[in-house]
Amino acid sequence: MGRERCGPGARGGLTSRIHLACDGTGRPLAFVLTGGNINDCTQFTAVMDATRVPRTGPGRPRIRPDHVIGDKGYSSKAIPPWLRHRGITHTIPERSDQVRNRTRRGSRGGRRPAFNKQVYKHRNAVERCFNRLKQWRGIATRYDKIAQSYQAAVTLASLLMWA
Repeated sequence: MGRERCGPGARGGLTSRIHLACDGTGRPLAFVLTGGNINDCTQFTAVMDATRVPRTGPGRPRIRPDHVIGDKGYSSKAIPPWLRHRGITHTIPERSDQVRNRTRRGSRGGRRPAFNKQVYKHRNAVERCFNRLKQWRGIATRYDKIAQSYQAAVTLASLLMWA
């Protein structure tokens, strides 16, 4: 899972964000386009619900990944239970304020969540996917004034990455 700011100026102003899920090779699976002020963790379930991977043979598309790797933007309290309920393993680091609050509470703070550094190293697939999408000048600078046009451009670039 990943997110990227797009548009004129990365800090403040009229920006938009692409919340993206990709496979292990850096090909986009699903994305959601939002305003630049929307938090990452609020769009996690929307991106996961939009993910559909067609099977090579007969059958319905896969909608549940084997493993989710996310950055600290996805370390809210709601995401790990959502993933556990669906039987999806995850590697998401804790934010420093969450670590402080947990240690401050002592034994009542609970156990530290499992975190595998070797698995987390594969998160760069999302960054490589964004880099390949940003090779399109229209996506990198967001010339489109209408969100539907911009979403169509990101969809077209994603399809070409699969081709």
